Amino acid sequence: MAKCAEALAPEGVRLRLMAQDEGRFGRISTPQRCWAPRGMRPEVPSQIVREYTYAFVAVSPHDGTLDSLILPQVNEQAMSIFLQEVSNRHRDEFILMVMDGAGWHKAKALKVPDNMALIFLPPYSPQLNPVEHIWESIRENWFGNEVFNSIDAVEDQLEKALVALEGGQASVKSLTGFPWIVGMNLNAT
Repeated sequence: MAKCAEALAPEGVRLRLMAQDEGRFGRISTPQRCWAPRGMRPEVPSQIVREYTYAFVAVSPHDGTLDSLILPQVNEQAMSIFLQEVSNRHRDEFILMVMDGAGWHKAKALKVPDNMALIFLPPYSPQLNPVEHIWESIRENWFGNEVFNSIDAVEDQLEKALVALEGGQASVKSLTGFPWIVGMNLNAT
């Protein structure tokens, strides 16, 4: 794959491999295990309110760089906004973006920046996308046993989680650095 990717990038431009995914976060709570003193049953709040927001994330497993946006919906316009944001953050690089085959990823109206090429994962293979580990970490560490009074509160919590991850490159690299990915030498001559 590295040889094909190098052919896409202009000569002399650094190649960056990133994986992308969207995650849905909302006000439906999911009770999960928690600590309690011996002999005591913990009480965990729960609610079912169908109100959602979406996090768009692109991660570079080689160095732990994480780029994210919180948007109210998933469609080709939102995806185009996100791809442009990632492109702007990495202007001096050519980005090889790996993503699943969601309809808005392949929409004709999708605007892919000039310094980016899209590669699609095989169908039904979320285990190949390192961003899935980001979602697990956020849900476990930031959303476990929480009840939110509004969608704004969900977005505030999601923002805190994403800012923490964007600033914690070592943690992101640990979560997403699958050996077969970080073993690729993308900029070898």
